Amino acid sequence: MKIKLTNAGKRYSREWIFRNLNYEFLPTLKYAVTGANGSGKSTLLQVLSGALVLNEGSVECLVNGKNIEADIINAHISIAAPYLELIEEMTAKEFLLFHGSFKNYIDSFSVERILEEANLANAANKQIRFFSSGMKQRLKLAQAIFSDVPVVLLDEPCTNLDVSGFELYYRWIEKYCAGRLVIISSNDKNEYAFCQQIINIQNYKVVKPATA
Repeated sequence: MKIKLTNAGKRYSREWIFRNLNYEFLPTLKYAVTGANGSGKSTLLQVLSGALVLNEGSVECLVNGKNIEADIINAHISIAAPYLELIEEMTAKEFLLFHGSFKNYIDSFSVERILEEANLANAANKQIRFFSSGMKQRLKLAQAIFSDVPVVLLDEPCTNLDVSGFELYYRWIEKYCAGRLVIISSNDKNEYAFCQQIINIQNYKVVKPATA
């Protein structure tokens, strides 16, 4: 799947977060969206996921040259982000079963196998509210990366991960994201060192005119 932005602009109130953004995210490649904190990286990812609507311009999700209708974009995209909360009353197993009712998992992975991959098998029946921050992040990444979709969006993917968590993340990207479009929002080079393309969102800021 290809994602195409044409003269894309998003603003909150009178402030433009980005504007005049023309870009194509091509299938199978890995992209990093960089920029300082608060520069609009997460906003762009939410636009790409269909969660936010542009104020001007367009975003198209194209499969074999045909644009996917907005109401089914979610079926082709998975996302993990700090602002997307887990259902903490559920156990890890319940959460993955629930998520799997909306999207299939790659290679028909079972929930049990995904929990093993995430080093969470021993916590399968533990409520998520009792998880450490690192365990929660591994679960977030698992539901996104193991979803059988052509596009994976990851916002600050290694938040709260220790060294072993980083190693797990790299392995998953290499082993399970080959052949998929991956877009990572981050200002930490360790999270996107493998990306082929880098976009600095600050290049699409509206420059305010100087005052006298």
